[in-house]
Amino acid sequence: MSKSSFASLPLALLFVGSVASAQTGRGMGPPPTNPSSGPTDPGVQSASRGTGTTIINSSSDPTGFTAFFNDGFNRFQEVETVSNSANTGLGPRFNNNQCSSCHAQPAVGGSGAAVNPQFLLVSSGVAPGSTVPSFITANGPTREARAPFFLNSSGGANTSAPNGGVEDLFTVTGRSDAGNCTLAQPNFAAYLAANDLIFRIPTPVFGAGLIENLDDSTLLTNQANNLSNNLGISGTFNRSGNDGTITRFGWKAQNKSLHIFAGEAYNVEMGISNELFPQDRPLPEEEQASGLPSTCLNLSGTGYPEDTSNPTQASNAAVLDDVSAFANFMRFLAPPATGPVVLNGSQVPASAIAAGSALFNSIGCATCHNPSPGTTQVSNFVPALSHVQVNAFSDLELHNMGTLLADNVSQGNAGGDQFRTAPLWGLGQRIFLLHDGRTTNVYNAIQYHKSNNSEATTVINNFNKLTTAQQQELLDFLRSL
Repeated sequence: MSKSSFASLPLALLFVGSVASAQTGRGMGPPPTNPSSGPTDPGVQSASRGTGTTIINSSSDPTGFTAFFNDGFNRFQEVETVSNSANTGLGPRFNNNQCSSCHAQPAVGGSGAAVNPQFLLVSSGVAPGSTVPSFITANGPTREARAPFFLNSSGGANTSAPNGGVEDLFTVTGRSDAGNCTLAQPNFAAYLAANDLIFRIPTPVFGAGLIENLDDSTLLTNQANNLSNNLGISGTFNRSGNDGTITRFGWKAQNKSLHIFAGEAYNVEMGISNELFPQDRPLPEEEQASGLPSTCLNLSGTGYPEDTSNPTQASNAAVLDDVSAFANFMRFLAPPATGPVVLNGSQVPASAIAAGSALFNSIGCATCHNPSPGTTQVSNFVPALSHVQVNAFSDLELHNMGTLLADNVSQGNAGGDQFRTAPLWGLGQRIFLLHDGRTTNVYNAIQYHKSNNSEATTVINNFNKLTTAQQQELLDFLRSL
């Protein structure tokens, strides 16, 4: 693949959840709805807040990393193919063929856009031998699919056989550049009939470099402070199986660094082998059997890994492999800015947003969604990453989120109902909410936090005791982030 391309990396947005209908995924009870007499979600704020810029001060960049940010930005938007002179590697299985098509809202690096690019991959010829799964719709969330369990011989979910891996939506079968590779898509109809499918949507990566640069001691101190509550909230961290340190990226905080985050997504979401993940990836059921057929291996004809460094390239940035370039792009993206809120055509007074912020803290939301978990350590990349308050509205800890949000997928130390506290910065311009995009309404997303065994239940009870006017102020505040 070219040294300037990337894919749809559902690296995986707000609060966390699973799916509410057997037609779309695991059924965990009726969805909450915003009563007509209740508060109004101001919705996605369309005014520009300057999101998508770099944290680097380009006028004083003695290290020269602005060039690396710009190079990664360009590669993030390139369209991948299976094999040609410019970029090679797509497939054999994939979820999309371009990073920025999934990370598009409100700017490159964000989450899923209002128009789902996956819906067009078959009709546009990107995946001509595939069909569009029923849970991928024209104006629905961009998704990856996972089956919590393998199916048994009768077609039911075998709860004694955990799966949890990504079931890629499309294959390269039928493409002119895919040779004789013939692969069937996963049997999504069978998984849906067994109520054995969950989804993830892309997480925005604005400000990711700041999160990466928080040292463990800062996070542990913050955790100790968070434990002083009477809300039934107790968090833990996911940790690297290699060095034992705190991991922090992904819906379950399963990835340690932006490098690993990007490398995994390149391999899992686009099927592109790279220096971190050097083999083609079969489906979980193929991995348990015989792997990919020989006709679907080395489709690029270049050997493995397909994405490598380029020592003969002229510019410094061009020498990097794609995964390194993607990591630098994410690392140097500025955090999303706050902004004014428009509700029903009128701007919400700053006093109302301030009141909502106070309520956010007083009812307990900030116990998990900490306005800041701390300040970054000194960065060896650029000064803009050093000694910065990380206003992410997250503690980066794992919390038990109860039956409504449980997806029965374990990753690292994270169990089936545990999720990383999703950072809320940038929420004002996100469309699809919860880890699977099941709702676009902030009020409903809040209500999904209340269920059996959820650490958030007391906080949601506190929210529900507020007057409608107070709830409105809190929603206004959230959309200001």
